[in-house]
Amino acid sequence: METLEFVPAPVCDASLSAGEGALAVAHDGVRSVVTRARAASPLRLLMPKNDGSAAWVYTSTFGGGLVGGDCIDLDVAVGPRAACFLSTQSSTKVYRSRSGAESRVSARVASGGFLAMVPDPVVCFRASRFRQLQRVDLVGDASLVFVDWVTSGRRAAGERWAFHEYTTCLQVRVDGRLLVHDAVTLQAADIDVSERMGRFEVLALVVMAGPRVRQAATALAAQVGAAPLGRRADRITSAAVVGDGCVLRVVGVSVEDVARTVREWCACVPRELGDDPWSRKW
Repeated sequence: METLEFVPAPVCDASLSAGEGALAVAHDGVRSVVTRARAASPLRLLMPKNDGSAAWVYTSTFGGGLVGGDCIDLDVAVGPRAACFLSTQSSTKVYRSRSGAESRVSARVASGGFLAMVPDPVVCFRASRFRQLQRVDLVGDASLVFVDWVTSGRRAAGERWAFHEYTTCLQVRVDGRLLVHDAVTLQAADIDVSERMGRFEVLALVVMAGPRVRQAATALAAQVGAAPLGRRADRITSAAVVGDGCVLRVVGVSVEDVARTVREWCACVPRELGDDPWSRKW
């Protein structure tokens, strides 16, 4: 597989190539609305109604997962003062293949806008390959809550960190200045991933940036940074202050426990949306 590069999906209404999508959200004076939503198979965009003031969009794929050769390339534009919650219909399943699957998301959030990218975790099956690249550009006083996480795989089927490759890279820029660059590569050709991860079953990253989440980010960074680390703890967390936001990490032995931790860390999201996207999902 070649090195991934950011190639934003088309933002015009021309025909899209396989896996490409274009999403735009604008504020109409009362609430945020989706003004463009185009996707080509295997990508799908679902837009359920909600009781808040933000637009909710869920991505999905035909067939329930990614197979060899699939490449998702989604372009997201959040307009001034608009708010968007972007998630997935379920976990992103990556099936076994030689060629592997890729996913790219390029998002731009205009001044005063808010984007919450909070997907379900990636689940890589045995002998699968997956690479993803996600870039978020914040303009002015735009705000972001971002989650990226991966599980050990189908543990009930005897698969623990049994994939061939999992690579993820996040870049967050504010007014063109790089704020966060985070990259993780787990490759069976380099290490025994299962041995390296030990008893842990899930790895998660949470990024908060911008004035709308500044207070929550400051409180979380202090809380997580001060938390004691017990011997052979089932969950290990860390926090770093970045600009007016923070970067949080957690590894855990239980997917459910880490999911609760991530939702607790993202408690500011329902307040910004005016509705709770998790109250009806779990």
